[in-house]
Amino acid sequence: MRPLIVIGNWKMNGSLASNQDWIKTVARGMESGMPSGRKFVVCPPFPYLSQCATLIKEHSLAFLGLGAQDASAHISGAFTGEVAAAMLKEMGCSYVIVGHSERRQMHQETDEVVAAKALQVLDAGMTPVICVGETADERNSGRAEEVVCGQVAKQVFVLQDRLADCLIAYEPVWAIGTGKVASAQIAQDMHRVIRLQLTEFNGDVAEHVGILYGGSVKPDNAVELFAMPDIDGGLVGGASLNPQDFLAICQA
Repeated sequence: MRPLIVIGNWKMNGSLASNQDWIKTVARGMESGMPSGRKFVVCPPFPYLSQCATLIKEHSLAFLGLGAQDASAHISGAFTGEVAAAMLKEMGCSYVIVGHSERRQMHQETDEVVAAKALQVLDAGMTPVICVGETADERNSGRAEEVVCGQVAKQVFVLQDRLADCLIAYEPVWAIGTGKVASAQIAQDMHRVIRLQLTEFNGDVAEHVGILYGGSVKPDNAVELFAMPDIDGGLVGGASLNPQDFLAICQA
């Protein structure tokens, strides 16, 4: 049975004061416990990883893991501004997002780069959250499945059986920060396509890989989304900045 996983991606938001308030609020909300078989993760910007790791430990938040928003495709070296996966591991991270649509669009990250980053994260003993998804033009032209399957295929080619230790996040680019939301059925349909693609490669891998939905998950649509058979949780953007909304999604 795959656990339900909710990952909060703060993107380039946060401050020392607001981070502390967020952790305190989530700690209070989780005092009464959370449903079993679920995992929750928060991914703050790099400068706040140490603070958040300390606060999570201080509040004994066994339910809440720490993740990073990106990692370098390189082990070490002359790569100014890059952060190695091993460094993130030392900071207490257990998860790392790779290939987010914003990285693909703004930094021209290719599927090959994303796969290389995922390998670095795996080698450092963490779980990569590999993002895939189509743009509005690609969906409107009827190429959504072709595009997403092509992205997944590259990860399968590079990672092979190690994909069983990864998460995949389907994030329709047209539903990120636009106010548009894919219906639960649209999301389920693409998740099912991904699951079937993985099954064709290796049935055991397909059963182990959690596939998260990452297109404007909010408290008012989380219950319906998470009820779908091939949706194993959510990669939550803007809604994760509000601790009460994050808690509501975790409870969904």
